[in-house]
Amino acid sequence: MEMFKFTTAADVPQAIQAGARSNTAQQGAQVRFVAGGTTLLDLMKLNVEKPAQVVDINRLPLDKVERLPDGRLKVGALVRNSDLAHHADVQRDYAVLSQALLSGASAQLRNMATTGGNLLQRTRCVYFRNDAMACNKREPGSGCSAIGGENRTMAILGTSKDCLATNPSDMSVALTALEAVIHIQGAKGERDVPIGEFFLVPGSTPQRENVMEPGDLITYVTLPAPRPNSKQVYLKLRDRASYEFALASVAVVAEVTGGRFSYVRVALGGVATKPWRSVEAEGALHGKAADEKTFREAAEAALHGAVPQSQNGFKVELAKRCITHALTLATKSA
Repeated sequence: MEMFKFTTAADVPQAIQAGARSNTAQQGAQVRFVAGGTTLLDLMKLNVEKPAQVVDINRLPLDKVERLPDGRLKVGALVRNSDLAHHADVQRDYAVLSQALLSGASAQLRNMATTGGNLLQRTRCVYFRNDAMACNKREPGSGCSAIGGENRTMAILGTSKDCLATNPSDMSVALTALEAVIHIQGAKGERDVPIGEFFLVPGSTPQRENVMEPGDLITYVTLPAPRPNSKQVYLKLRDRASYEFALASVAVVAEVTGGRFSYVRVALGGVATKPWRSVEAEGALHGKAADEKTFREAAEAALHGAVPQSQNGFKVELAKRCITHALTLATKSA
């Protein structure tokens, strides 16, 4: 780990002012915010991240979960994952989010990790985390060692010739199915970004993973007013039952009226370069009977554009079965 300056921000404007001094808010940034530190400190030890300044934002007043007058739920960026997972409103109205949070990492990590940090966590691609290997995400233009290399856990949706890395977040998959909105405050003011527009596919610039700009700070996330008749499920398939990233995961928010889907949102994790909302699956479900035939057709539609690599072709069928089973669970009591 290299030497760096450590400061503490007393308020949001001070944090933004410090972050705005960086030439980039993403890979290679000279100024980094730290809250739980569950990703950043690991990457600094590995020399993947080498900030000149680390700004502690733990004193900022962004650690509350509040119900807004219009029924939406406001989640501060510094709310810990464990607190959010066990919050009464989240367990009652946004069960898919609670399930996703509790399926991620270990209890110790969930006690430290924050909502904002989870949204910004970096890939676990082995080549990204090894500075002796080529990685366009870590070092733009250096190449992608995963192509033709160890790619069993890599993405099959949203990939490019420059990057196959999966997004590792469970929480963000659930937030995608819930159509959350990310609230950002930065040097140029405040803005709201729907989660579907927050993450970027790699294309030819895999070092840019989201829309954050220098000085931008995620201040809170809002969830839409609850849908009282919805059934929600997060299903995660992985190599072992504890502390493992998803090989495939699915978040489902569904309403069934008269035996047919009247509302449905489907998002995938573990198989894509960003939390992946499947409008193809939703299109195959809406208005259709909630039965196994429809579930399988939705799964086929969701994976129609998959591009597997030499070692991860199994993810195509795995993801299909994950979708089918998640829909079965979500509609069983509908």
